[in-house]
Amino acid sequence: MMTDLDQEGIKSKKQPKQKIISLFKTIVLYTLMFVMIYTAVNWWRQPIMPANPQLQLTDYQGQTVDLAAMSHEHPTLVYFWGTWCSVCSFTSPTINKLAADNYPVVTIAVQSGSNQELHGYLDQHQFDFTTINDQEGDIFTDWQGQVTPSYVILEDGKMTQGLTGIQPLWSLKLRLWLASIL
Repeated sequence: MMTDLDQEGIKSKKQPKQKIISLFKTIVLYTLMFVMIYTAVNWWRQPIMPANPQLQLTDYQGQTVDLAAMSHEHPTLVYFWGTWCSVCSFTSPTINKLAADNYPVVTIAVQSGSNQELHGYLDQHQFDFTTINDQEGDIFTDWQGQVTPSYVILEDGKMTQGLTGIQPLWSLKLRLWLASIL
């Protein structure tokens, strides 16, 4: 027959296991809540493609960029950012790496100064991605952009995905790959 001390010993052995299970459940619950809230906020803040979007643009160096034609060849990432955006200072190197890996990327610098100022900024940070200078923010406004950085994936001239905030390189590559096979 078990004594009270034996029963207490069994209970104390179960407690650490129960604590771990409880901690695991809490972590899973908070992770699910975070994912749901993040997804809802991202969906709400994402850019919205205008009914008749301007897809033939001119970059800050005067070269024509045809987003519709690019997106017919491969899904194309359009990245809205600003030289003044503190979060963009973390995301722009990722976009530069994506462009360097030969992914189709076009960036739109929102209210980031004159072409000369933008050129100086891009040179200073050694960014080589194609950049449209949206000096007045008209393009971003047409896309109903709310926050920078924002991302749009275009396929066959149509928006297939919209994102905001910090996106890791693997996530952007995965999204472009999925867009190309689906």
